[in-house]
Amino acid sequence: MSIQLKEVLVKAQLNFAILASILIIAVLGKFTNPELTNTIFVTADQLVSELYLVFVAITLGAFIPNFRLVAFGSITAFIGAAILIHLGIFTYLTTEYLFAVLIVVLGFASIANLYRHYREYGL
Repeated sequence: MSIQLKEVLVKAQLNFAILASILIIAVLGKFTNPELTNTIFVTADQLVSELYLVFVAITLGAFIPNFRLVAFGSITAFIGAAILIHLGIFTYLTTEYLFAVLIVVLGFASIANLYRHYREYGL
């Protein structure tokens, strides 16, 4: 393995961790609660057609140098919005919908950030 590829893999550990966790959630969800998992991933699939969300996610992943801020900021925003849903402030949202948005944002941001690392080295 070349040194450049090793450097890309080291820099992109968080990206691979996020993408692997999405895959693990999908697999474990199919065994534990398939109806809920199916609902969340169908919603996420529908959200991909909303291009503004995808463009925002790609922009976050490609242009913010510290990807940890994107990942943990997205998760923090999800937790904050979920708390507000349970307090009854956001009555028009569901936690499942927010989780689908989180999956789409983190997935596309991770891929864009991974591509940015890939392009840095011209591989």
